[in-house]
Amino acid sequence: MSTVTLTAENFDKVAQGDGIVMVDFWADWCGPCKRFAPVYERSADKHDDIVFAKVDTDAEPDLAQRFGIRSIPTLMAIRDGMIVFAEPGAVPESVLENVIEQVRGLDMDDVRRRAES
Repeated sequence: MSTVTLTAENFDKVAQGDGIVMVDFWADWCGPCKRFAPVYERSADKHDDIVFAKVDTDAEPDLAQRFGIRSIPTLMAIRDGMIVFAEPGAVPESVLENVIEQVRGLDMDDVRRRAES
């Protein structure tokens, strides 16, 4: 599966649905972003049930500001419309796979309860 490009116009529609959306905040000039891209693409190819998306922070500065992106790459995981993980830095493939498995294993009823309290 290839990645989806997120913009200010389509971000909420994609991110607020059911299921998992992984988001890579990146920029073309960023060396670590370029090194992380193939890792991210390989995971996208392995997990057809997950939306893998990318936000070009140069093209979408409002989205970067909205989510407080101060360092790129930043990886964000959204499940059922809730941000459940966000961390800057390029991660190795094993760490990305671990994040995906942890996000899959979340009890979203418990996550929502905790967010409300």
